[in-house]
Amino acid sequence: MLMRFLHTSDWHLGRRFHEADLIDAQRAFLTHIHDTVRERDVDAILVAGDIYDRAIPSLDAVRLFDGALSQFADLRIPIMMISGNHDSAHRLGVGASVLARAGVHLRTDPATACTRPVLLDDEHGTVAVYGIPYLEPSLTHDDLEADKSHQAVTTAALDRIRADLATYPDGTRSVVVAHAFVAGGEPSTSERDITAGGLDYVSASAFTGIDYAALGHLHGAQNVNDRIHYSGFPLAYSFSETHHTKSLTIVDMAGDGTVTLTPVPTPVPRPLALLKGTLADLLTNPAHEAMTGSRLQVTLTDPALPYEPMAQLRRRFPHTLRLLHERPDHPQQAVDRPTYTQRLQGRGDLDIACDFIKKVRGDDPTPAEHTLLRRAVEATLHTTHQETV
Repeated sequence: MLMRFLHTSDWHLGRRFHEADLIDAQRAFLTHIHDTVRERDVDAILVAGDIYDRAIPSLDAVRLFDGALSQFADLRIPIMMISGNHDSAHRLGVGASVLARAGVHLRTDPATACTRPVLLDDEHGTVAVYGIPYLEPSLTHDDLEADKSHQAVTTAALDRIRADLATYPDGTRSVVVAHAFVAGGEPSTSERDITAGGLDYVSASAFTGIDYAALGHLHGAQNVNDRIHYSGFPLAYSFSETHHTKSLTIVDMAGDGTVTLTPVPTPVPRPLALLKGTLADLLTNPAHEAMTGSRLQVTLTDPALPYEPMAQLRRRFPHTLRLLHERPDHPQQAVDRPTYTQRLQGRGDLDIACDFIKKVRGDDPTPAEHTLLRRAVEATLHTTHQETV
């Protein structure tokens, strides 16, 4: 007999994929979690943070979460759920004591979470399941009596867990649900920065003595080692995740604390794909027909950006979400581009206006056009000066 968990994380309820609304897709994967728990005889659910995409979530996201809680409570199994860096810990934690009576155990307060495990029993003894909510170093280092870094506050929280675990009988197994960037994990571009307040990485050694660490934050399912695992996000939120297989993780824990992990793919409401070529080829080539139902990132390779390319593309590929332009003579133009602010540094108004013409049309302004632009910029500066005198 094994203790069986379902490990999931990073729901980001309410998030959009570019301008595409994903509420229906999010509802589908929450239903998939519910169905998987029933079909696989799961003993407990572990949700490793970032329930919502925003600290103040949309009404649709709140309604979706409320419906999911009702579904999960009907399963009558324990749920350990923590807040992530996208969640408002205080808002998510409202009603925690009432929800605990229905088996939904929210851990959002760093000061108390580390010594409040959920205890589960099987024929081999007890499994203590702890939750560590996302620890922002600048806000939590005093409570945890630690230095102001992710490594320090996470280690301090785990030290408290190990001390609490030592009060239970020998052989008590342990699970920690946490939301952090553990060294060895591979990020994608859809994660947002968690570096504010200190170093962003946490070493895997911080989890020494823990039988299984159920992690959230990185969106690709992956193992840090045989005891530390990211379940990944159940939907793709970035074209960098085009080749990710999104999944839930079934965790089977033996009597000695060793675990076996089994991925369970989640529904794919609409696949992601990357297309590259000239506009004429993309609009006429039969080889691209299979992409008409996918969410697309399109890179155009025309010498100059065609007229209204997005409108033309969407007539054949209605789910085109992102458009890049890579001129043949500048093959790196569509990738590794500097930010807008970086591109403007040290450049005058006339340079910026000329750059705009070149970006839209594909070539520099003619001498006559350059003269007109210069006169327009000078006239604007003169007018502005008069208004401020």
